[in-house]
Amino acid sequence: MDALISIKKSLSSADCVGYASGGADFMRKDIHNSNIPIRCASCEVRHKGMCGALTPDELLALSAHTRLVAHDAGEELAGEKMPVESYATVIRGVVKLTKTLEDGRQQIVGLQFAPDFIGRLHADENGVSSEAASDVHLCRVPKATMERLVKSNPALAERLMSQTMRELDEARDWMVTLGRKTAAEKVASFLLLIATHLDPEVTGESRRFDLPLSRADIADFLGLTIETVSRQMSRLKADGVISIVANRHIDVPRLARLKACCGS
Repeated sequence: MDALISIKKSLSSADCVGYASGGADFMRKDIHNSNIPIRCASCEVRHKGMCGALTPDELLALSAHTRLVAHDAGEELAGEKMPVESYATVIRGVVKLTKTLEDGRQQIVGLQFAPDFIGRLHADENGVSSEAASDVHLCRVPKATMERLVKSNPALAERLMSQTMRELDEARDWMVTLGRKTAAEKVASFLLLIATHLDPEVTGESRRFDLPLSRADIADFLGLTIETVSRQMSRLKADGVISIVANRHIDVPRLARLKACCGS
């Protein structure tokens, strides 16, 4: 992806259960499968992310080069047009992608969730800026290591291509949202996006989550004013589609009702 440039903090020991930072512990293996490192066996998104295309031996080799890092909400992860030094998989949290105009104006152009792969393979510089929209955990892979692995592993290349095509489809759908939907439908579509993408392990009709973006960022993402976003969220609350606690915590009792408000 990037240089993932700003302050990187090592995870606390409580956060690092099942992960290792180097040396012998870094290469420990799962007791149930002697070929899978502990840090990979305990990864919440391994099977759904790029690593799901790797064999245990390939995971073991890759684990010698990867590093798990944590970033607080608001930290810059990579600057637009900065050199690409590494890629990353989102383990937890939300990453915000932005483009900046010459006069300094910014536009949010995408959000990435676990287990998305961050970065454009073989690029020399970042095409967008990335920022931690919420607290995030990333698994970083050096650029050269990742590109060698993709070149030698057709299954991995296919999985990354599938993610790229999915993101392209979602971007086209979002163009329809921005270009044709009403303000109410835009806000409902945004909440559905967060509800269905924030935690890949959650199933069922109900969802509970904290909004990873401020009202101002949501308005920017949807092309609305802050007042319109707040008004539409209040309307959804009044209609019983969602409940809002402390301004940021959202409860969705029935996803079907929220989806019905999206105009799709």
